[in-house]
Amino acid sequence: MAAMSERQNVYFISDAHLGSGADSRQREAQLCRWLDSIAPHCHTLVILGDMFDFWFSYRHLVPRGHLRLLGKLAALSDDGVQIHYFVGNHDMWLFDYLSQEMNITMHDDPAVLSFFGKRLLIGHGDGLGGEDPWFQFVRHFFRSRLCHRLFKALPSSFTFGIAHRWSDNNKRKHARNKVASYRGDDREGIAVYCLRRMQTEHFDYCVFGHRHTPLVRPLGHAVYVNTGDWLEHRSYAVLTPDGNMSLLDDTHTA
Repeated sequence: MAAMSERQNVYFISDAHLGSGADSRQREAQLCRWLDSIAPHCHTLVILGDMFDFWFSYRHLVPRGHLRLLGKLAALSDDGVQIHYFVGNHDMWLFDYLSQEMNITMHDDPAVLSFFGKRLLIGHGDGLGGEDPWFQFVRHFFRSRLCHRLFKALPSSFTFGIAHRWSDNNKRKHARNKVASYRGDDREGIAVYCLRRMQTEHFDYCVFGHRHTPLVRPLGHAVYVNTGDWLEHRSYAVLTPDGNMSLLDDTHTA
């Protein structure tokens, strides 16, 4: 492993949805190779959610699969790489598993982190801007203790089947209605949320996932970066010590 003095970059990645699709194992292998490629340069890894298409952390059981990725994350953490995980709408039930097993810092909501003198507003991106009351209701219910207890009381073979069918239906619906282009600062929920925060706070970058569309654009007094996904784009962002952020794909390492 490289010395920590050689590791200066901050990497951002989101939306691999492992466990979904026939190519899930292939995506996991690509992710592991990517983690190996950035390890010599990585001081901090920021995961912006939905790396798993579904997860539920039981007290004494670990869901099947994703062993290779979990092993890579554990190895990076053990070697001193700082890892932040912002849960998404698909993996919101990770709870404390990664924090206890791998010393990963977990975030349930957007947070502000600072690197190289730059202030970054960071999150997954779901449920922001208040544009969909039904989604907001479902999101709050899924995050409630009542929902956790009800889900845990049911057989895992039953609940995981329901979760994956729900996820697949949602992805098919969004694929039919997908709007790849940016809809405008006043219509994108993430942008609305960021601009609202900017009324009282300063940010240099706003970095989110969820939209599955790689994007870098000015937003207010900041730069909005969306890391895209690992389903189609295999994209990620990197912040270097000079304070500049780039959006790349896994054919490029920085």
